[in-house]
Amino acid sequence: MSIIAGSYERFIWGFKLKPTKHNADTQTLTLSPLFSYPSHISPITTVACSGPAAASGGSDDTIHLYDLPSASSLGSLLDHNHAASITALSFYTPSSLSFPRNLISAAADGSVAIFDTDPFVLLKSFRPHKKAVNDLAIHPSGKLALAVYRDEFFAMLNLVRGKRSFCCRLGHEASLVKFDPSGERFFMVVTNKVGVHQSEDAKLLLELENPSRKRILCAAPGESGTLFTGGEDRAITAWDTNSGKLAYSIEDAHPARIKGIVVLTRNDSDGSLEDPYLIGSASSDGIIRVWDMRMAAKENTKPLAETNTKSRLTCLAGSALKSMRRPQIGKQQAQKVDEGHENSE
Repeated sequence: MSIIAGSYERFIWGFKLKPTKHNADTQTLTLSPLFSYPSHISPITTVACSGPAAASGGSDDTIHLYDLPSASSLGSLLDHNHAASITALSFYTPSSLSFPRNLISAAADGSVAIFDTDPFVLLKSFRPHKKAVNDLAIHPSGKLALAVYRDEFFAMLNLVRGKRSFCCRLGHEASLVKFDPSGERFFMVVTNKVGVHQSEDAKLLLELENPSRKRILCAAPGESGTLFTGGEDRAITAWDTNSGKLAYSIEDAHPARIKGIVVLTRNDSDGSLEDPYLIGSASSDGIIRVWDMRMAAKENTKPLAETNTKSRLTCLAGSALKSMRRPQIGKQQAQKVDEGHENSE
């Protein structure tokens, strides 16, 4: 399992989660460093990770690519024709594959780019809306995506044709949008509330409100209708989106506001129900922690692993997928990284 995080100080941080010891009661894990260096010339705003591939986007208008198994940089993509910060990145990985098929990016000028990942080449770039994209979510089918915008708009995008299918004004600015693993529902975050919507017609099924009334800054869908959120209240909260109730939470999970949360393991046909359900979280003071959420109901829950980057973290992503394939960048889309840049700090 791998975790990457981006920071305001331009640094990209990569870690591999390794088991260090087993006994009858506990499992100890370690976040082993893969790399850390200033991959961008401005703050990193978004990161994505799937299998061996990872990507980061920044306010320097560029996307950087990484090969996690070799802990190396692949260079940067000059994808958006408009000079605009990259605001969202998402890999599309079919359930039958362990290597991503596409990378989708969105920017502050409203543009969206679709890349092939074998190798990384631009397939299509379009501008479905003229204002900044806050977040973008890909449907599990890979055929469509949802986007929420700074000017309170919401859009459905046809990724096959590279066109906008639908757009409307919400009346409030949504900061996050996520599909559940089935694709039958999606979640939209507005300040301290989460709307649970039916994917077919966007009908609002129910609304969840953070008990602390503080802003939700990150969200990650889990299995069986569970949604994990984190934010200004420094807690990791697990919601049962089927019933609309708060399932459990880890209070004071971090000493500062939580900027990123990621589900690292999922139970599937090949996995044991006894496998820990791992959640990664990152806070603005530079701390990354990994939790076994089965232990969340206990008092004084302790993280399984922790590291301190001592930087102002802005985003987090992770991958539990294994693949022997190495990501490659298309020659025409690549921008070589200076040797000194790769080896700096």
